[in-house]
Amino acid sequence: MAQPDWQQLSTDVISLLKEGRRQVLAKMHQTLTVDEKTSRKDLVTNVDKGNEQFLIGGIRALDPDAQVLGEEGFGDTVTSLAGRVWIVDPIDGTMNFVKQRDHFAMMIGIYQDGVGQLGFIYDVMNDVVYAGGPAVGGVWANDRQLSAPANLALADGLMGMSAPLALHDVAHTQAIVEASSGMRVYGSAGIEIIHVLLGKTLGYISQLKPWDIAAGQILLNTLGVRVSTIDGQPLDMLSFNLVLVATEQAQRDILRIEEDDVSL
Repeated sequence: MAQPDWQQLSTDVISLLKEGRRQVLAKMHQTLTVDEKTSRKDLVTNVDKGNEQFLIGGIRALDPDAQVLGEEGFGDTVTSLAGRVWIVDPIDGTMNFVKQRDHFAMMIGIYQDGVGQLGFIYDVMNDVVYAGGPAVGGVWANDRQLSAPANLALADGLMGMSAPLALHDVAHTQAIVEASSGMRVYGSAGIEIIHVLLGKTLGYISQLKPWDIAAGQILLNTLGVRVSTIDGQPLDMLSFNLVLVATEQAQRDILRIEEDDVSL
């Protein structure tokens, strides 16, 4: 598979996302069709489905030979990251979208033979696209290039967290929160990752599917932030993972908490 012009592709994807935003905003104040996927806290709307169909149509036009994995099932059945694979989340933070009409994102990650090349997280309501990756040599928030966030230890910063994990103390998350400066819960993986990119939090822990982390992993790794399973192993990008995002120092602190508890 031929290598694309990554810079031009990035520009084209941002244009596609901006048109997706225009369509989402036009629909979001209309009556939504809201369905449950696995539970009353796992929702999907007509806007999720329509936006995924729109984004995948645009991706097919930009990169017709690639595979596309979409959250709502309008893409391909992807069983391998061989070649070029696009991973799409049309509305990340659907509960926020339904209940608040705010704090949600659109996300696209592009992988070439298993290696993340370009990631895009669109903070829809603030109209900021976080885009970049190794293929373009950095990460930008619209036109502003981002610097790597400070490599803080766990004790020195706030920790993003999935609320159910902390409530049920999955993987010693209560001890991790206690060791940090405090917990923050935003209800959207994309919004959580933006806060890490900006240095507002030093990490994030949640159970994530490929579309929840594909774009973020690329952006985070480009700025030197670690992304792994909760026990420090590389992610399987086609599986459901308990994901640890953290600065290098905070990851070391969190893995020590995990190891110390196991050894007791």
